[in-house]
Amino acid sequence: MEKRITKKMDVKRVLIVDDHPVFREGLAGVLARENDLKVVGQANHARQALTAIEQLRPDLVLLDVSLPGKSGLELIKDLRVLYPDLPVLVISMHDETLYAERVLRAGANGYVMKEEGPEKILQAIRQVLSQQTYVSPRMSARIVNSFSGHSQKTSLISRLTDREFEIFQLIGKGNDSHAIARHLNVSHKTVDTHRCHIKDKLKLVSGMELICYAVRWVQTQPANDPAE
Repeated sequence: MEKRITKKMDVKRVLIVDDHPVFREGLAGVLARENDLKVVGQANHARQALTAIEQLRPDLVLLDVSLPGKSGLELIKDLRVLYPDLPVLVISMHDETLYAERVLRAGANGYVMKEEGPEKILQAIRQVLSQQTYVSPRMSARIVNSFSGHSQKTSLISRLTDREFEIFQLIGKGNDSHAIARHLNVSHKTVDTHRCHIKDKLKLVSGMELICYAVRWVQTQPANDPAE
C-alpha cells in the first residue's frame, strides 16, 4: 500500500509580553485555537521578556507599550540590537495615531489596537510573520500621506522625541525632575534640558504651564500608560 506523505505544519512560536495577566491568558487562549501558532511563554516586564527570549527563542514577540519599569518602546529598541531579525508586533490599548509611528521607528513590525478583536490580531500576527508590516488601513493612509507631504498638521506632542515623550508622561504623572532622573537613571540636568525642549516644542511659556498641560493630557489617556 502506498504511504501518504503528510507535510508537517510550520508552527510559529510566540512570546506574549504584557503586564495584564487577564489579557495575556485571553490572548494565549485565542492563539491556542490556531494550528500554526503556539504560545511558548509569557512575560510581564522588559527584563523578564529578555530572559524569556534568550531561553525560548520565539519566532514572534507580541508586546504592549505599557510595561512597568522600562517601556515597551525602549524594549523594542533593545530587541533590534540584540535580535535584529526577530519580528515584534505591538498590541496596545493606546491610540495608534500617537503610538504607531513611534513603535515602527523604534523597530517594531506592526501595531494593532487591543480593541480590534481576535480576527484583526490574528491577521496582524500572520502578516508580520510573513515579513510584512501591519498597521490599520486608516493608519497606513496617514503614514503614506505624511511621506507625500499631504497630511494635516502634525500634533505638537507627536513632535517630541521618544525620550521627551516619556518625560512628558512622567511629568503628567506628578513626578518632579529629581524623581524622573532617578526613574530614567540620568542626571537632573539632563532632565531639565529635556523639559526645556519639551516646553519649546509644545509652545509653552513656563514650567508650571508644562506641568498643567502634561497632567491634563495624561488624564485623557487610558489607565496604565508606559510612564507608570
